[in-house]
Amino acid sequence: MILVIGGYAAGKRQYVRDSLGYSDAQMSDQIADAVPVFFGLESQPDTPLESLLQKEVVLCDEIGCGLVPMEKEERQRRERVGRLCVALAKEATQVIRVVCGMGQVIKG
Repeated sequence: MILVIGGYAAGKRQYVRDSLGYSDAQMSDQIADAVPVFFGLESQPDTPLESLLQKEVVLCDEIGCGLVPMEKEERQRRERVGRLCVALAKEATQVIRVVCGMGQVIKG
């Protein structure tokens, strides 16, 4: 599994299309869809790790930088996303950070 992280609108999906060779039809924001690429993990922090590891590529917006949210629920969501990304990165064959559409391999 390849984990692709980066800021909102940083070009992660375009990078997956151009550099990893996946099409839009192979991507979904629904974990249950039978496609190899899952995006939108930051919106679904309670997705089971086992389900994510079945995907070839998982994309997640970086949400840990910047201002700390005032709402307790939002802070807890960010914590769950961060911990899930740490677990994914540990298991991933590659971790790629995308900035301005350019990928930087940070693992693998």
